[in-house]
Amino acid sequence: MTSFIQFILVAMFTIVTLVAFAWVLRGLLGVAFSWPRLIIAAAITFSLVNPIINALPGTYSESSALDDTQVFPGLWIVLLGMVIAILIGMVFLVIAEALIPSGTVPGPMYIARAFRRWVRRTRRYVEITWILFRHGISLGAVSSNRSEMRSAEGRAFLAGKVRDALSESGVTFIKLGQILSTRRDLLPPEFVTAFSTLQTEARPLPWTEVEQTILGQLGGKRIDEVFADIDEVPLASASIAQVHTAHLLTGEEVVLKVRRPGIQGQVDQDLDILDRMAAQLERSTTWAREMGVRSLIAGFATALREEIDLTVETRNMSVIAAGARPGDTLIPHVYAEFCTNGLLVMERMHGVPLSRVDSNTIRGDRQQLAQTIFDSLLHQMMVLGTFHADPHPGNIMLLDDGRLTLLDFGSIGRIDKITRQALIRMLIAWGFGDPVSATDALLTMVDVPDDLNQRRIERDMGAFMTTHVVPGATVGSQAVGDLFGMIARNGLSMPPQLAAALRAIGTIEGTLTWLSPGYNIVAEARHFAERYMHDLLRPASIRDLLTEELVGLLPIIQRLPRRLDRLAAAMEEGRWTMNVGSVGTPEDHRMVHSLMQELLLTVLAAASGLMATALISQDTGPMLVANMGVYQFMGYFLLVLAFILAMRVLIFVFRRQ
Repeated sequence: MTSFIQFILVAMFTIVTLVAFAWVLRGLLGVAFSWPRLIIAAAITFSLVNPIINALPGTYSESSALDDTQVFPGLWIVLLGMVIAILIGMVFLVIAEALIPSGTVPGPMYIARAFRRWVRRTRRYVEITWILFRHGISLGAVSSNRSEMRSAEGRAFLAGKVRDALSESGVTFIKLGQILSTRRDLLPPEFVTAFSTLQTEARPLPWTEVEQTILGQLGGKRIDEVFADIDEVPLASASIAQVHTAHLLTGEEVVLKVRRPGIQGQVDQDLDILDRMAAQLERSTTWAREMGVRSLIAGFATALREEIDLTVETRNMSVIAAGARPGDTLIPHVYAEFCTNGLLVMERMHGVPLSRVDSNTIRGDRQQLAQTIFDSLLHQMMVLGTFHADPHPGNIMLLDDGRLTLLDFGSIGRIDKITRQALIRMLIAWGFGDPVSATDALLTMVDVPDDLNQRRIERDMGAFMTTHVVPGATVGSQAVGDLFGMIARNGLSMPPQLAAALRAIGTIEGTLTWLSPGYNIVAEARHFAERYMHDLLRPASIRDLLTEELVGLLPIIQRLPRRLDRLAAAMEEGRWTMNVGSVGTPEDHRMVHSLMQELLLTVLAAASGLMATALISQDTGPMLVANMGVYQFMGYFLLVLAFILAMRVLIFVFRRQ
């Protein structure tokens, strides 16, 4: 029983001592640490106290006789030993912070979840790797150094293998191939041609799964409480969603777009794998680094996540429909009260997608149909700033009454006002045959490198305009590809929003020329820009613009007299001063304050260290114990102070990084 009580007392003493050492270590360094790290440092300190005390000069053994002249110096030596042990604990914390910064070691729950994700990702890695292996493809397969890439036949053969591998890998990779098929600035034409044949049709889901998905999206309501009937046979089935026709209780005929169950997790997992593959490509190949493959994948991931969230598509349709003009392509009405992230309910439009229409059966003016499609897209781009980013023939429907409607608003582009204005200026400059103004407008839209050769870009722009913009020139998808190529050749970085706009124009070009052979998209875009600028110069538009600017200036005008009065009074009374701030933001103030604090601590640490060295080297003065004088004892404590200050500087530096 006595041994057990002794064990409890020793354990309590040890715990209290460890907590005390942890508290002292944290206070001396002045920053917060996790308790596991502090306890480890405190344990190191606790275990070193006794060995250090025994190793110090002047330490007396238990067997030595104590007198009044030895007790007091002995206590100071014990204290010095504890301080040295604490310094070693501080060194451990600083080194641990340098090697493993706080917050970088995950907790056990995170590790468990990460392990499950790793298992799923590894399984998917093996699946994709096997697909690539069966098609004879590696991560460096499309390197420009490979022999296949040096001839058109070899590139076409390799592009076909990559296309087949993407098609077999699932929806994420199919969508990636479809996006790449529009990037003529990035891929050889053989790859663009091969990837353009990728389709996203998928095996239809059984009605029981679709029914359960719809029930899960209705917020606890029964299907018959919202819909009068639903056709169990799908109207269409793609890899992201399945489409069914239905009737509301109020009689309206609608279309239900139901997201496939489990698609969210699959897409997130595949996007994570694509990001890791892109990082590996950038590390191992030069072309991937120059192309910025990882940033391209990041933009693709953002677009795909928006596409599988049907609430985003609901919002996109409402925004574009609100800004549509009479005569534009129709936008189906959305029943937003029934829409969720997995269910979209919209008006049923009766017609046939242009991809399934026989050109000989089209009624009406084909030139007018093409003009309506292109004008609607340009209006969305240049006026609304939100546009349909994937206007391929399957997403444009020819209705039974001869009108046109747009479908599938999951892929949307957005252009800010500055880029829209610059795009309009470039189109107008093309109309006037002015390559200098067109170049200035282009440089406003793209990211410009430091070593820009503007004269070269102006010459390239002039050559582009001579080829594609002159009267009588036949404009095709090659014009968009040449513009992409000119931008890449001059080291310019195209923002994703501009790339999406040009990509949409390149996508729709084939549809327009199919509807109306010889349709000149560059000329029509220029005419649209000229009409837009003409509308802005009308008296009503100028009045609206001035009103908008005046509304923005009113608060400034209202405050101006009071500010002028205060300024005049201050000057009259001699109180006028001017403050010039060396730093502009609170973050700058905090940074300067932190640097000044670290500089001061460094100076104090250096001064204390020099003084400690001088005192420790002194052989004269009164003796504290047999082997240590008072000056040496003071030097040791100054050395401790210098060490503590140096550790604080180091921990501040590592923690800030």
